[in-house]
Order: sequence, then C-alpha cells, then structure tokens
Amino acid sequence: MRRIASLVWERGRTPITFLGFLVVWQLAVVGLRVEEFVLPTPLSAIAHLILPQSDADYHWIKHIAATLSEVGLSFMVTVVVGIGIAVLVAWSSTANKLFIPVFVFVNSLPIVATAPIILLWFGYGIFTNIFIAFIISFFPMVINTATGLNAVEEDLLDLVRYHGASKWQIFVKIRLPNSLNYIFSGLKICSTLCVVGAIIGEFIASETGLGYLIVNSQFTVDTPAIFACLIVISIMGLSLFGLVSLVQKLVMPWEQRVFTG
Repeated sequence: MRRIASLVWERGRTPITFLGFLVVWQLAVVGLRVEEFVLPTPLSAIAHLILPQSDADYHWIKHIAATLSEVGLSFMVTVVVGIGIAVLVAWSSTANKLFIPVFVFVNSLPIVATAPIILLWFGYGIFTNIFIAFIISFFPMVINTATGLNAVEEDLLDLVRYHGASKWQIFVKIRLPNSLNYIFSGLKICSTLCVVGAIIGEFIASETGLGYLIVNSQFTVDTPAIFACLIVISIMGLSLFGLVSLVQKLVMPWEQRVFTG
C-alpha cells in the first residue's frame, strides 16, 4: 500500500499539489467567511468557467484559445530563435561580443516602458502579444543554451583536437550533448515566461485573451471571473512546464533532477 501511494505521488505530485491548494483555498474562504468580491472560492471561480452567467457572457473558449495560441507560438519562436542565436554566440567569439551586450540592454528595459513603442510599431493583435512574450522569454533561453555549449572542460577539447576532431565534430558530439541539461533548464524558464508575456501583452494590446478578460472584469468588479482566468493561466503554465519535463525525461532518461516535474 505504501508503495502504491509512493508511486501515485511520484507520478502526479504536481496536479495533486495544485488540487490540494484549491481545497485549502476553498476551506479557508468558507471558514473565514470572506466576501466574494474580495476573494471568491475556487468553486465559484470554476463555476464562472463552465456555467452560464446571467450578468455576463465571457466567451471563455474564444479567449482561452487566443491566449493558448499566443503562448504556444511564442514558446516555439523563442525555442527556435533562442537556440539558434545561442549556437551562433557559442560558435563565434565575434558574435558573442556583438550580440550579448545588445541582449543584456534589451532585457534590462521594462516591458511596460517599451509597450507604447511596440504598439506604435505593430498595433493591436496576436503578433504584438507573441512579440512581447518572445522579448520576455528570449534572453534566458539564449544564456542557458550558450552556457551549456561552452561548459566543456578544456582538457577534453584539447584531447579531441589532438586526435584531429573538427570544430563541427566537437560541436555535435561534445558541446551539444553537454548542453542538453542547460537547454531544458532554459525551456522550463521559458515555459512560464511565455505565459507571463502573453498575459502582459493582452493587458496592453489586445481585445481577446485571458489578460483582456482580467482587465475588463476589474472594471466590473467581477472577482470570480478574474480568479477563473488566473486558474486557467496557472494550468497553462503547469501544463507547458510538465510537457517540457516529460520531453526531458524521454531525451535524457539518465538525468533525474529536482524540478523535472
């Protein structure tokens, strides 16, 4: 029995923890008799998702689909472009000196401060939200991947060079396998940052999506709807993080570390 419980916890600790949090939240709000406009119960928030409301029609499927597409597309763009730039930076010292200062400068800019410029360039729409999510999540992907590609012992590199290995062979057979753990660490960071970036984009420049719903629900003081959005956003982040962890376990079955999901 203990072994079965241990297996269930190992396989489902993330959803179990999430459900446990919702249960504690429900009991605390009911027990303390908190007003709904201050903090609704999770059941009230979930009811807004699945039951028709007399005071508003939120078109949940449309808005969830919009946010989900923004998160998915921004994640894919970040992975492809981030890894590509990281390879270039690790391959060429000139590219490293050229790009890294630019990335540090861009990453240090507050996204809220640059939002008016982004709106001026791209206007409202899904592309702007994807671009904002990309800007927020791009830097960690590049830095983690480039660090992994360069984190190879010099003695090993000297040895394979002595035996006539080309720069391409060193990259494919030594640098790339060595960087896998760093790449997946970057992917896990990006999986949450893309969700955050998409919501920020919807706050600023969108007429669809969960971020847009949160802003509108704030004006009408519909707190359960706001928390319904937050629950869905959390599920998106957990799901994407879990998907990355699953891929890591399939690609690197020998590597079992903390935060693998």
